[in-house]
Amino acid sequence: MSTRTSQTLKAFYDAMFEAFGPQRWWPAKSPTEVIIGAILTQNTAWRNVERAIANLAAAKTLDWRRLHEMTVEELAELVRPAGTYKVKARRLKSFVEWLWDRYQGDLKRMFNTSSDALREQLLSVSGIGRETADAILLYAGGVPSFVVDAYTARILYRHGLVDDSADYDEIKDLFESNLPEDAAYFNEYHALLVQVGKLHCRPCPRCEGCPLERFEHEDLTRRSSRDE
Repeated sequence: MSTRTSQTLKAFYDAMFEAFGPQRWWPAKSPTEVIIGAILTQNTAWRNVERAIANLAAAKTLDWRRLHEMTVEELAELVRPAGTYKVKARRLKSFVEWLWDRYQGDLKRMFNTSSDALREQLLSVSGIGRETADAILLYAGGVPSFVVDAYTARILYRHGLVDDSADYDEIKDLFESNLPEDAAYFNEYHALLVQVGKLHCRPCPRCEGCPLERFEHEDLTRRSSRDE
C-alpha cells in the first residue's frame, strides 16, 4: 500500500461525494436484475438495458428457472432493445446454463463460494469479462471486488495515478490495495467515477466544475517539478 496513493484515492472519493452525493447504483430491484443488467449493458446505454429488463419483467421471465427453460431465440426477442441482441441473448443464456449446471440456479449458493474462486468461475463463462464479473460480484453479491471501466482508467491516467500501459487488473489492484475492503464503499466509489466520467472526463475533457479538477492541477505541478 502506498500512503500517498491511499490518501489521494480517499480524497478523490470525498470530493466526488461532496459534489454529487450518493448515486444509489446499481438501479435494480434484485440481484437477478443486477446480473442480467451487467451482461446486457456491455457496449450500450443503460436506458436500452432498462427497456430490455422491462420486456423480461412483462413476460414474467426475470426468474432463473424461466430463463433456463427459454430458447435463445425467445430470449433474443425480449432483450432486443439492448442492442446486438442475438449476441447478448447467447451470453445471458451461457450464464444461465452455467448457473444451473454448477449451482442449480441458486444465487445464494453461488455467492457462498469464495470470492476469488467465484471470480475465476465467472470468467470461464462465455461472454463474461473482468468488468462484468466484478460488477456481478460487487453489485449483486455485495463482494468487495472493485469494478474498473473506461471512465476509471481514463480518470486515473489523467491524474497521474497510472500510466497508459496499466491493464484492468493493475487498476483494480490499485484500488483494492489502497482503500478499505468494503463493498458499499467500492460500490459508491465506482458509481461516482462513472458520474465524473460522463460529465467531465470525456475523451475531450470538460474540466471546469469537475470535483477532481484541483487534484489534476496539483498533480501536474508535481510532475512538472520532477521533470525539471
